[in-house]
Amino acid sequence: MSGGLIALLDDVAAIAKLAAASLDDIAAAAGKAGTKALGIVVDDTAVTPRYVTGFSPDRELPIIWRIAKGSLRNKIVFILPAALLLSQFFPWAMTPLLMLGGAYLCYEGAEKLYEAVAGQQDAPAESASNLGSAAHEQTMVAGAIRTDFILSAEIMAISLAEVADQPLISRALILVVVALMITALVYGLVGLIVKTDDLGLKLTGSRSSAARRIGRNLVQGMPVVMSALSVIGTAAMLWVGGHIIVVGLKTFGWGEPAALLHDLAVAAGRALPALEAVVDWLVQTLGSAFVGVVIGGILVAAMHLLPRKSNH
Repeated sequence: MSGGLIALLDDVAAIAKLAAASLDDIAAAAGKAGTKALGIVVDDTAVTPRYVTGFSPDRELPIIWRIAKGSLRNKIVFILPAALLLSQFFPWAMTPLLMLGGAYLCYEGAEKLYEAVAGQQDAPAESASNLGSAAHEQTMVAGAIRTDFILSAEIMAISLAEVADQPLISRALILVVVALMITALVYGLVGLIVKTDDLGLKLTGSRSSAARRIGRNLVQGMPVVMSALSVIGTAAMLWVGGHIIVVGLKTFGWGEPAALLHDLAVAAGRALPALEAVVDWLVQTLGSAFVGVVIGGILVAAMHLLPRKSNH
């Protein structure tokens, strides 16, 4: 009896060790897959704060929480099942879908550049009298969740491509971990960014001169941070979108663009051997961004400039 109990405990211990190892493998795979989508994470973080602009400070975090829940619902309820079905039964469709998403990112990034050069500004979503109303809040939350859907789809697709060789259940668990991890990262950062100026305002009323100075620096620095995030987000869209297109073309047999970028990166790295890894990454990134600008520029011209000419 005691021997059977000991054997059972040994089996339980072995299963527990196996489960722990599996969890470690899933966590490691999720971390690796998530890092591939960091460019889009930066853009997601840069885009979201604008949807909270104009609301009273006490509504900012609740609104971010609503958007975060919508983002998680996008990833787990809608995108995850569709991505798993495609990867299981139509794996050939993943690359063209990724390329379509990459083209969309190129278009979004190039459109932001076009608007900056043309001096266009986004029109306000509501009149000043409606800012802060329940209807305005619902409109902004819905808009943020729609924008998030595109970015979340790219994040999940890129992550899935990194773990495509895993069994179906492992893929599902890894993507759930990625969804939770990315959503917590993005909206945690968004909440921190949005509330930093409030912290700065509180510090400006402190009795300590050092605290007041820090508060003033925070208040004055946040517009710069938001502008920098916007620039980084645009660059990230062009870089990630261009990279997806280049990799997709290589998958379909046209590997010349990828080979050219690789050769340029290797040559530049050899010219600066002390910084070879950094230079290699920089050249590859700038090359992918250039591809993104070209493809995005063509799409922007097709969507904005050509219809305008045809109307004249």
